[in-house]
Amino acid sequence: MGKWFKSGTPWIWMTGGAVSLSLIAVIGLFILIGWRGLSFFWPSTVYQFDMLDKQGQQYKVIGEIYDTESVLKDQLIAAGVTGLEDKEDTLQRYLIKIGNREYVDLDFQWVLETIIADKTIPKDVVVFERTKNGNFYGYIEGIQENGQAVTVEKSQFKDELQKRVERSLALKGKEEKLLSADIGHINFDLEKIRLKKRKLDMDGLLTAEKIQQLDKESELLRNEYLVLEEQLFTYRKQAQRDSVLVRDMSGRSVILPMSSVLDFYLPNDMAFFTKVKHWFHQVGKFISDDPREANTEGGVFPAIFGTVFMVMLMAVIVTPFGVVAAIYLHEYAGKNNITKFIRIAVINLAGVPSIVYGVFGLGFFVYIVGGSIDELLYPAALPAPTFGSPGVLWSALTLAILTLPVVIVSTEEGLSRIPSSLREGSLALGATKSETLWRIIVPMASPAIMTGLILAVARAAGEVAPLMLVGVVKMAPTLPVDGNFPFLHLERKFMHLGFHIYDVGFQSPNIEAARPLVYATSFLLVTVIIGLNLAAIAIRNNLREKYRALEH
Repeated sequence: MGKWFKSGTPWIWMTGGAVSLSLIAVIGLFILIGWRGLSFFWPSTVYQFDMLDKQGQQYKVIGEIYDTESVLKDQLIAAGVTGLEDKEDTLQRYLIKIGNREYVDLDFQWVLETIIADKTIPKDVVVFERTKNGNFYGYIEGIQENGQAVTVEKSQFKDELQKRVERSLALKGKEEKLLSADIGHINFDLEKIRLKKRKLDMDGLLTAEKIQQLDKESELLRNEYLVLEEQLFTYRKQAQRDSVLVRDMSGRSVILPMSSVLDFYLPNDMAFFTKVKHWFHQVGKFISDDPREANTEGGVFPAIFGTVFMVMLMAVIVTPFGVVAAIYLHEYAGKNNITKFIRIAVINLAGVPSIVYGVFGLGFFVYIVGGSIDELLYPAALPAPTFGSPGVLWSALTLAILTLPVVIVSTEEGLSRIPSSLREGSLALGATKSETLWRIIVPMASPAIMTGLILAVARAAGEVAPLMLVGVVKMAPTLPVDGNFPFLHLERKFMHLGFHIYDVGFQSPNIEAARPLVYATSFLLVTVIIGLNLAAIAIRNNLREKYRALEH
């Protein structure tokens, strides 16, 4: 036994066991987040409950069972619930998602099993997904066109309604395209003309001829705007043509404009494969749509785009600076106290809290650098800031400084592993030091550079605290990339998956509706980080194989 301990075998097994447990814990956490998030998009069964109020009167409730928990009878009696003396010691209560927010006080309600007289699963109940006020649960009673009932057999309601929903969505798509592309381009050009006129006025170059020319350009754009505006109103009027008559749980008939309906489905009348298809459809919408209802409904596409765009911009900035700094420290800097001090400072920078970087970025990049750029290049827009306010560029620069130590240390380690004989052989063959460096040393160190970049991307993609100060917002009206010159707008604010999780989880006005979205967005953020890392790892492995021969 003593020899076995002295051989180190137990410690190897302990280390392997610890790594295995850590890996199992990480995979288990990832699966848990994925299950809690992705199961939200599965079409849940919608029940019709027959309830009893305190007076013994029956009323109906239609909704999904969102959660179930066991409650001790003594706790309920202590809370003032009566009529439980002959009940069991433990009772069930259900969290029911009722929807129909405009007609109920709370769209999520806890219901004790003792007041449920009956529970059924109606096949013809319909769930309407809407642009506002969440889902609507009810039964289709008819379809209307311009306020008049359309003669449709009850068995054909679903097909007819599907056609009209698709028509409404097509019109909505045209409206959004008109607003974002054509009308947005005109507004952008009008603003450019306004700023150009003001700049000429500030420089004393605004002549009567210039004013007439600019006013003529503005008038042409306004006339074009009026034509597009009329077309926009036409789309909206056409979208308001259809509506659906629905009977809700209280028995009232409610008219839902088709312009507010995004989708509908009959969850209790779906086969398994139909539910699978619906699940993929809902996940696709979550990834590709914009958020709604204070981020508690809709998708997260702007947040995905903002996260990936900011991380890629950060990578483009941090890589050359980190590599050049590491090359200088390892290849050129003298072995003295100043170099030691710089290395200690670099290592200590890695331990600085991220919020400190955010404060630095706000003070230096936004106020000093951005304010100076506005005074030099955009004086006509002042006092409204252009670059002097938080934006995606300043966020990328702040995170580049935050992750710079990781890239420097990783690159230096890669440079130190390259045998000195390669340097000496290159110099002996007549190559200069710079040629040796850029043609031999840096290519061989590129896998280590990619390792540093992988670590930097993993950290930057999950950071939230500094971004709250230098560019990220709850809702960004436009993406940093659009069809207006210069197409890449680095001064704009953006959305981020990490901040979206914080906002939905802790700032949402509807906590129960937001809870599954926290899991879904968290799973998506981890997936995006894994995707970015896998891409970088693939590049690193390719570089490692490419330059493996030089190591021998």
